[in-house]
Amino acid sequence: MAVDHDRLFKELITTFFEEFLLLFFPHVHEHIDFQHVSFLSEELFTDVTAGEKYRVGLLVETKLKGEDSLIIVHIENQSYVQPSFPERMFIYFSRLFEKYRKRMLPIAVFSYDYLRNEPSSFTLQFPFFDVLQFRFLTVELRKQNWRDYIRHDNPIAAALLSKMGYTESERIELKKQFLRMIVRMELDEAKQRLLIGFFETYVKLSDEEEQQLRNEVNEMETKEKEKVLELIISYEKKALEKGLKEGVERGLQQEKRQIAKKMLAKGYDVQTIHELTELSLEEIEKLK
Repeated sequence: MAVDHDRLFKELITTFFEEFLLLFFPHVHEHIDFQHVSFLSEELFTDVTAGEKYRVGLLVETKLKGEDSLIIVHIENQSYVQPSFPERMFIYFSRLFEKYRKRMLPIAVFSYDYLRNEPSSFTLQFPFFDVLQFRFLTVELRKQNWRDYIRHDNPIAAALLSKMGYTESERIELKKQFLRMIVRMELDEAKQRLLIGFFETYVKLSDEEEQQLRNEVNEMETKEKEKVLELIISYEKKALEKGLKEGVERGLQQEKRQIAKKMLAKGYDVQTIHELTELSLEEIEKLK
């Protein structure tokens, strides 16, 4: 199933808008009055020339400290390489300014898995005259070293570790540090679920990697060890129970057996598996 990158980023930044600006654009954050923040309705534009429709990412209406007039922050997530992206940002800016007639701050988040030097401006010029230089703020996630962010107790930093620059050999350590951040921040369950769901959309560990992660957490000598283990077990259990519920609803014995095998591998006792899956004790024993 295709990942709806724009929806995921929009939900994440809507929930943690202030934290997003604090992490990547502190010089902007210090001027924003976060007592006045509202999210505007989604805008849909049609590019008549290209015959395509585009949805504007996130529009936030707010104020600067000490000012009464409203401004708009436009945040656009770009999940794929598009050479004409700066032009598209300018078109969005033009149409949004035409509608709202307010000062606007455009920001682009590049979240694809390539290393590029993305421009942060769109220009129209002649040899004899510069007509336009439109600029926007940018953050290129793949260029960020994830290790630089693990000491930030910032939920945006935790979630976006999954889109930063890491190697395949660092995946287990990446998730371990992500879980440590989640534990330290002591967020409510809904926010925890949002961050974990976002992270695991982009970083999926194999069963072997998950087992290695658990082993490494067991060997940790920090005060977060027990809470990280609790978090791992809690979300493993929820995932298994969700899969089990779907399997039971479909009445598929094979699916129940697969879930029972996973539960055995994770150390669940036979009686518990029997109660949850309704498989016979003998059948479960055969799966060992």
